This record gives sequence, structure tokens and C-alpha cells, in this order.
Amino acid sequence: MSHRVPQGHSSNPVLDRLERLVAEVGDLQSKLILLVGNSSKTLLLRQLAQRLSVAPRNVGATLGHRLAATPVAERGFSTNELLRDITDTARGNAPLLLDNLEVLFEPSLKINPLDMIKRLAHSRRVVAVWPGELRDDRLVYARMGHPEYRDYTRDGVVVFEAT
Repeated sequence: MSHRVPQGHSSNPVLDRLERLVAEVGDLQSKLILLVGNSSKTLLLRQLAQRLSVAPRNVGATLGHRLAATPVAERGFSTNELLRDITDTARGNAPLLLDNLEVLFEPSLKINPLDMIKRLAHSRRVVAVWPGELRDDRLVYARMGHPEYRDYTRDGVVVFEAT
């Protein structure tokens, strides 16, 4: 006996769970969901984008291109404004889907990448692929001793473990 799935809506329990969480997170003060884990987080974000009819934002490509055109001395100050310009084009009440955040960890920018993403999530729902990992209940990017190393608590963030 075969099980038929409605056309255009595949059966994917992980994606279903993420979609429900995106709908529920709108009631929280911080509306930030970080996708963490070892599985294909980018693929999950793309599937969510397709299901919600929202284009994901490639922060690395778009922001990287704009930062390259910004004088080095002004990049740290300009990053927040440039990121807002990139994300303000997202439509209406749709969640903002972000991928390839690695550019935000560039040490010369002298910014706090997680705080920057959290600020975006005060006024709208944001789902972002965390480029690091969840280690001992902490969000970690890079290895200790690496110039881009960061270690954050989960405070103000909803963590979705993509397994």
C-alpha cells in the first residue's frame, strides 16, 4: 500500500517541525531561529524557503560584494547598515531567511555577528543557518585560537537542531 503525499507538499517531519516553529516564534521578543547541526542546514533553509515562497538571502555573497566596495576603514561601521539594506527588501511579514553568514565573522569588521542578527530579529522573524556548531549548549564558531573564534550563549535565540 503506497502513501500519497499532496502535490507540492512533501512529507518531511524535520521541515514540518521547523515550519511550525517559524509560525510560533512571532510571539517571542527575539524572533531569531538558528539552524544548527551537522546535517544539511542550507538544504533545510532552501526547502523552507520553497515551502514559504520566500527567497533566502546569501549574506556572504551580497554583503561581501558591498563591503568590497566600501573603504576598509569604514567597513566595521557600515556592516550593520549594509546588512539592513540587504534584508529590508524582504517582502511583508514573511520570515527573513539568511545563509552564508561567515563574512560577519571577519575580524577586521570588529562586530558581534550574533548581536547583529539578533537586532534584525527584534522586528521580524529570522531563520539563519549558524555556520558553526552547538557545543556544550553554546554557539561556537571556529576553533579556539583561530582569529574568527566566537563563543556565545543561546540567550535570546531559538536553536533548531537540524538532525
